Amino acid sequence: MAPRANWKGFLRLSLVTCPVALYPATSDTEKVSFNQINRKTGHRIKYLKVDAETGDEVTSEDIVKGYKVDTDTYIEVTKDELDDIALDSTHTIDIDEFVPKADIDNRYLIRPYYLVPDGKVGHDAYAVIRETIRSMDKVAIGRVVLTNREHIIALEPLESGLMGTLLRYPYEVRSETEYFDDIQDVKLTRDMLDLAKHIVEKKSGAFEPELFEDHYETALIDLINKKRSGMPIAARATPKSGGNVINLMDALKKSIANEKDAAPAAKVAKDTSKAKKPKKRVEGQREMLLPIAGKGGKDAAAKTAKDASKKAADKPVRAPARTKKAG
Repeated sequence: MAPRANWKGFLRLSLVTCPVALYPATSDTEKVSFNQINRKTGHRIKYLKVDAETGDEVTSEDIVKGYKVDTDTYIEVTKDELDDIALDSTHTIDIDEFVPKADIDNRYLIRPYYLVPDGKVGHDAYAVIRETIRSMDKVAIGRVVLTNREHIIALEPLESGLMGTLLRYPYEVRSETEYFDDIQDVKLTRDMLDLAKHIVEKKSGAFEPELFEDHYETALIDLINKKRSGMPIAARATPKSGGNVINLMDALKKSIANEKDAAPAAKVAKDTSKAKKPKKRVEGQREMLLPIAGKGGKDAAAKTAKDASKKAADKPVRAPARTKKAG
C-alpha cells in the first residue's frame, strides 16, 4: 500500500498552477526496531507525561508549548498564537528561482520527496513545469510549509515525475573552519599519491546501491531468529587488531598486494550477484513483528518462554530482498 502524502497543495510557476501531493522518497519501516520491556514481566514500558516538579501526570489538554529563556522561566505560546502567524504559503509551493544543481552544497541537503499530480486534473501544467526545469538543466528552488515550518525545497525532474529535496537554512549548517583549522599541512610525495591512486583505480566501479548490504541489520535478524527458535547464541570472538601503521609507504604497498589477492574472488562474487535474477520483495520486519501469542497481553505473559520460542520457530525473519536495476 502506498504511503500517505505528507503534504497536499499546489505547485506554482508564475501563473501556471497544478494540484500536487508530496510523498516521502525514503523509508525506515523495514529496519528492525525494538521496544523497551520490563525484564520481570515481559510487558512493554509505557511513558507518562508528568510535571517535573510535582511528579503528577499531566493530561494532553493541559500541555502547552513554552520557550525556555532561563533555568525555570518559560514563555508560554498557545496554539491560537501559532495559528495567527501561520504562513500564507502553507498550501502552495512557489518556485522562486532556478539554479545550477552543482551550486547546492551537499551539506544543505536534508531528505528527498516525490512530488506528483494530485488527482486527474493539472497533469498538463505539471508536465509544463517539469519539462521547463528539465530543458534548462537546472534545479527549481521553492518554499513549502511542513509541520508549521517553512522549508526550502529544490525540485528536479526524475523520469516522469519531480523529486523535491528539502534544504537546510544557512544557520543550520556549521562552518568547517572550526573543525579543520588544526589539520596539519602535510607534504606528500608523488610516489605515495601514485600508490594511493592505484588502490583507488582497483576499487573503482559504478554506483550500484542494490548491491549494498546492511550487515548489522542482517546480524540482527539472524540473532532474533536464533532466539525465537531456541538456538544457543555463541559469543563473538574478539577481532584481531591490525596493528599500528608505522610506515605509510609500506602500508600503501601492502594494501596494493592485498587488493591483488582479493581481486579474483571479488570479481567472481560481483559477476555472480549480477547473474542472479531479481528476487521478489519479501516482508521482513512486518513478518517478524507478528504477535506470537495473539493480542492478549495477560495471556501472552502467562506463556512460558519455551512455548513462545517453539511457536515462533516456524516463522523465521527474512531480510527484505534487494532488487536489481532495470536493464
